[in-house]
Amino acid sequence: MLNFDLYMPARIVFGRGTQSRIGELLKPHAKKVLLHYGGGSIKRTGLYDTVVKSLNDAGIPFVELGGVVPNPRLSLVHEGIELCRRENVDLILAVGGGSAIDSSKAIAMGVYYDGDVWDIYDTGKPIEKALPVAVVLTIPAAGSESSGDTVISNEETGRKYGYGSPKLRPLISVMNPELFFTLPKNQIANGVADMMSHIFERYFTNTTHVDLTDALCEATLRTILSNAPRLMEDPQDYDAWAEIGFAGTVAHNGLLGMGREQDWACHAMEHELSAAYDVAHGAGLAVLTPAWMKYVHKDNLDMFVQFAVNVMGVSKGFRDKEDVIREGIDRLQNFYRVMSLPQTLTELGIDESRHEEMAKKCTEIYFGEEYKVGGLKKLGWQDVLNIYTIAK
Repeated sequence: MLNFDLYMPARIVFGRGTQSRIGELLKPHAKKVLLHYGGGSIKRTGLYDTVVKSLNDAGIPFVELGGVVPNPRLSLVHEGIELCRRENVDLILAVGGGSAIDSSKAIAMGVYYDGDVWDIYDTGKPIEKALPVAVVLTIPAAGSESSGDTVISNEETGRKYGYGSPKLRPLISVMNPELFFTLPKNQIANGVADMMSHIFERYFTNTTHVDLTDALCEATLRTILSNAPRLMEDPQDYDAWAEIGFAGTVAHNGLLGMGREQDWACHAMEHELSAAYDVAHGAGLAVLTPAWMKYVHKDNLDMFVQFAVNVMGVSKGFRDKEDVIREGIDRLQNFYRVMSLPQTLTELGIDESRHEEMAKKCTEIYFGEEYKVGGLKKLGWQDVLNIYTIAK
């Protein structure tokens, strides 16, 4: 087990009706709030009115900025930064899923930065200060409600970069599974694939003597595997949503990666798909993850056998490890199929014409120098190209 520093300050307020408490929860922390959200769904469902009433009842003035889209855009972040500065906002309330939260975090750190906030994403420079962020979660997927991570797309350059800092962990996150009842099935499936990938990126490691976090990863994955299909049958199953929502938080709050070398190759490869083709992040991960497994498993056969047996329930004999691993990957792909997730890049509308370009962008992200992605197996651009080819 490696050294680690575990810090998880995000307060999670969970359960029925909790969204109506957001005003009282923020009252000790905010004098003026930016209400940041996406399209019209929170207004159609009545959530917007509930949040506004709660803020008004608590006597908290606010300004608002809507328009967040999947793969949130830098241009809206710039707009939010200027609005916060002009209105003397001292807290950002994200109402939505990962995109709204990521956009809020970008605004939060950009308010105090003397320059273009994209510089922080581009260089990875540490931030000294950020506005606090709070969340009313409407889509469990990204885990951004409890993480210090944010991902933003730059429309001008066509790049999609992530950034992380403990200063970006939300102060308070409200999670009511009832708010997830109206999600369309494709968003349910994409969210499940995203949270599973957050676990895979931590789980598949060469680090040994990490029995506790191995078991925590496996239990969280099994919870998702057993509850997600229930939501495809009944999107208003409160108990299944409670399990899935909490699993998404645990998947990305940092706990499952403690003491382990992590991977993150699949996320790096998928960011290039999202940047170039604007595909749904979870859908891209569902395609790339099995392809990555097929390409890298020989570098740690025992880790993939453990996955096949402890997570996917493969029970055949262990004399042929390759056979056990193939069965585990097949079962994962079948689960994605049950969730109506795509199986190939072709299904996402992606042909081979930009594979090499995306592979080189994926690894040439630090000042034009090749940077090998991944932890379990270090991947150069040719490796990434091979994985795209497997996934085609």
